[in-house]
This record gives sequence, C-alpha cells and structure tokens, in this order.
Amino acid sequence: MLRTPDGAVWTVSGPAHAFWTRYLSAFDRVRVLARTSEVPQPPSGAARVDGTGVEVWPLPYYVGPVRYLLHRRALRRSLSDAVRDVEGVLLRVPSPLANLLVPMLRRQRRGYALEVVGDPQDVFAAGVVRHPVRLLVRRWAARALREQCRWAVGAAYVTETYLQRRYPPGPNTTATWYSSADLPATAFVDQARTPPPRTVPVTLISIGALEQMYKGVDVLLLAMCRLNGRGVAVRLVHVGDGRLRPRLERLAAQHNLTDQVTFTGALPAAAVFDQLDRADLFVLPSRTEELPRAMIEAMARGLPVIGTSVGGIPELIGPDCLAPAGDPAALAEAIGALLADPQRMADVASRNLARSRDYRVEALAPRRAAFYRAFRVACRPATVSPAVTPREPAAAR
Repeated sequence: MLRTPDGAVWTVSGPAHAFWTRYLSAFDRVRVLARTSEVPQPPSGAARVDGTGVEVWPLPYYVGPVRYLLHRRALRRSLSDAVRDVEGVLLRVPSPLANLLVPMLRRQRRGYALEVVGDPQDVFAAGVVRHPVRLLVRRWAARALREQCRWAVGAAYVTETYLQRRYPPGPNTTATWYSSADLPATAFVDQARTPPPRTVPVTLISIGALEQMYKGVDVLLLAMCRLNGRGVAVRLVHVGDGRLRPRLERLAAQHNLTDQVTFTGALPAAAVFDQLDRADLFVLPSRTEELPRAMIEAMARGLPVIGTSVGGIPELIGPDCLAPAGDPAALAEAIGALLADPQRMADVASRNLARSRDYRVEALAPRRAAFYRAFRVACRPATVSPAVTPREPAAAR
C-alpha cells in the first residue's frame, strides 16, 4: 500500500476501503496490517484504503525474498506491536506475514482465524515461478499453511472443496467457504450471449495481471497459432498489465499475431465489463488459480468460458470446457470444438450465467458475516490499552 504525507493510505490494484468494511459486520473497527511505502501523492487510479472504521498499520516495505529476510526482525517487532491491543487476528493466507505472526499468537495462546485465498503449491509450481530455491520454498510454504489451518479457531476458504482438500481444517476448527468475488446486481446480464455468426472472426478475451506467467497468456497465443492453421478466425483482447507485457507482445509478433492481439492494459471495472460485452468467448489459460473472479465476472456477463483444470476452476465450469494447463494443442482443441458448435456455445453460456448467480453479494455476504461473528465469539480477549477501543480485529495480508 501507499501512504501520502497527509497520512492517507492508497492502493492501485489491491483491496480498497469498501473491501475491508466487510469485517465491520461483526467488529467495531478493523486494523489492516500491510507493507506500506511512502509516496508524495497518490498515483493515477489509486483508491483510498483507510476511512470510516478502517485504519492501516504500516509495516516495513519490502519486495522479494532477499529484502524480506533483511526486514524480518523489523517486521516481527511491528507485527507484535500491531496485534497487542486487538481482540482478534484474522489472516489472509498464504502470506509471509502470517508465517511470522502465527508462531507469536500460538506462544501467547491466542486464537486466530484464516481466510485461505491461495495455494503455495500452485504458486511455486514448475513453469509458474523460476527460482533456484523454488522447490524448497514450495514445500515449506505448503507445510506452514497446513499447520496454520490445523490450529486455527476458524478457517474460511475461497473454494468449495479444492483448498480444503490440500489444507484441511483442524478437528476443532470452524470451517466454511465463501468467495471474495461477490458480485453486485450490476455485474449480471439478463440473458446469456448469442453465438456469433460463423462468417466473422471470433473475439476471445482473457483477463489477468502480467507480472508473472500465472495466467498462461503465452499458452493462449500459441493456441491461436494452431487455430489459424485450422482456418479458425479469432482475435484476442487481453485486459491487464505488468512487466511481462513486452515479452508477450514480442511472442505475438514472432508468430505473426500482432494484428490479431490487443493488450488493453489495466482498465477500471466499467471498462472491463464493456470489453466482456464485446467478446464472444472468455478464455482463462491459467497455470495456477484459486477461484478466479475474472472468470465469474465473464460468466455473469453471459459468456461461454474455456479454462484450465487447475485450482477452483473445475468448480465453476464443466469438464467439457476444461483443458490441461500449459498445453497449447489441448487449449486450441477445446476452443475450436466449442466455436464449431453454436448450440453448445449457447448452452454453456446459459449454464455459466446460472452458476455465476451463486456469487451474488446476497448469497455470500450472510455466510461471511456469520463466520466473522463466530470468530468474534471465539476470540481470546487481548490486553487492551486505554487508547484503543476493544472489538477491533487485525487483518494481515
């Protein structure tokens, strides 16, 4: 997060104030523990994080494992101070901060709850991250998350079954699931998409940050080459930005796809919906996922969807719309087969729209609030200083 000289805290791509107010359904205030860097002014497109009921406790800022190790002692001190006067601690995991904080809480015999939003086994899988200690970090992070789930007072997972199987809750842990991707009524269309005429190029759309190779856009570009070879006319619009964008643009040029591919960069929500409404087929060729919000939003716009069989994606779409991760030939086959059958495209789109309604705000918010209330009841009270009001959870991310 970013802090300006007036003390305000901002984010460009992370959760803003409205996200953190969800904890106020059970607590009086929420303190967000986050790495924070100082900036002279908020950058373009930044959103405010702190506000009514929400404060940010700035932690030493670092990027990457080396700087994490250099700041480890200062992080531990800051985390200890941050949670000393709060009633409950809720951790969004996996997180290096949680790996520092949980041992402290267990030594103090203080309960904590988790929101399990990722899988380190997938994040550090081969082909996703390239680093000499990748395997060591992968094993260590997965083991730490399993232990955290085992000893938590409560654990809420973003998937219905996938993360629960890998990181099961303990025998005394209250467990539930809900997605952070709860969609407002404006995210949904009334009717599923009508398949395009076969005589026009089909517009594919993919969405995702380009900081790592997680989203598999390179695989999608190679699949497009195969579709071209089969005479299937497609174009691609990718929404999202990051340091790997130039590399992907070069890959597109190398395979003569420049005229068929548009990288829009990052867009505000309304513009993303506009791009979804112009597209014919959403494709998410991810190498790793949990429960992808972008896919749920595409389904809510009535689009047919093709995805990979990783993470929570198979919980959203049927096996007929899945391809193995990292396999351009299989992805091209899945896309080509769906485009060749307009009636199946229509049926898949209708099925997707119906499934997306399980992620309405009205469907998920009550379950989430019930979990927070149960966590508050289970909290072991901390010693509260006179300057801080009780019933304040700390959410580390």
